[in-house]
Amino acid sequence: MEHKDRIKLLQDKIKEQKLCCALLFYSRDVLYYTGTAQPSYLVVLPEDYFLFVRSGLEFALNDVFIKKDKVRDERRLEIIYRELFSKSQTNKRIGTELDILPAKQFYGFKKVFSDYNFMDVSPIVLEQRKRKDASEIDKIKEACEAIDMGHKAVLTTLREGITELEVAAAVENAHRLAGHEGIFFIRQPDFFMSRGPISSGENLFKISGVVYTITGVGLSPSVPAGPSRRKISRGDLLIVDIPTLVAGYHADQTRTYILGKANEKVRTMYNSLKEIADFLIERIKPGMKCSEIYKMAIEKSEELNVTDAFLNFGGGKKSSIIGHGIGIELNEPPILSENNHSEISDGCVVALDMHMMDENVGVAKLEDVILITHKGNKILTKSSRQLFEV
Repeated sequence: MEHKDRIKLLQDKIKEQKLCCALLFYSRDVLYYTGTAQPSYLVVLPEDYFLFVRSGLEFALNDVFIKKDKVRDERRLEIIYRELFSKSQTNKRIGTELDILPAKQFYGFKKVFSDYNFMDVSPIVLEQRKRKDASEIDKIKEACEAIDMGHKAVLTTLREGITELEVAAAVENAHRLAGHEGIFFIRQPDFFMSRGPISSGENLFKISGVVYTITGVGLSPSVPAGPSRRKISRGDLLIVDIPTLVAGYHADQTRTYILGKANEKVRTMYNSLKEIADFLIERIKPGMKCSEIYKMAIEKSEELNVTDAFLNFGGGKKSSIIGHGIGIELNEPPILSENNHSEISDGCVVALDMHMMDENVGVAKLEDVILITHKGNKILTKSSRQLFEV
């Protein structure tokens, strides 16, 4: 799919859903359809479209891959309404991103478009974004290259007495020098976390509520996830799960390290986890339901007799998710979960994200970015997928 076709596909869906237009304001969606993240309103009509840039016009004109005569310098919704919507029309249904639209901004929309009804257009946008074109895959690969530099930083930094925070700083520095833009995007209001989960030793068993994974405990109750000042000792397991964003696209990778030599129980636990991951990577196909893939993972864990440890969060809790889509946002559809019955698309990119927790052995985690196609699947992350003994 060419960049220029993205708006055309959205227009087809607008017609199908009988909307008069889509009014997009979220920077990631505007970036996807136009090439710029400058503060803007993108108005997509069934047969036309316009990008109204609220500020940063010169940047936007330099960024966009849409026609420049479709770009306007305008921040006032009242003017946009007067230009495009003031004429009488029977269709009064506008699609916008209601899942992330703040209430105050929604009231502002309703004040201007008082005679219109607002519908949630986000499901249409997110469904379209599932399938990645060649340019998007190339950017995800760049993000995977950057995340590999963070992995290499762990191998050269990890030593006895170093803190989780110091390891995280080395990883984050390597990411930034490799082109990471220093932020990640999750389509969720009031989401907060450090640059990414990192945890070691006994902290691996402490699961915060703010992130649905092995979280780390953070530096304070203000942000209770990510690295702490805990010093890493010989024999400790360490999990590093810090994502990257390069040229607008994310990579997400987790690797497990041990300071010193792993005992046989740790090796067995990790090898079982990798075997489940390899099993899924070989067998996931476009058209499969996400819930079907989750079931495959559970059945494989039963076959390997590791059901108790697989996806265990402790205290009788288990994860119901084994992965998520990735692209312009770090977590986006499809969500590979027990209760999601939507289908995997050809050209979809997912982060396959699974862990083992055995209170008597330790915690291991493995996450890779996988391109799913009818021609076969490909692991896009670059770092070796072994258990690393440092």
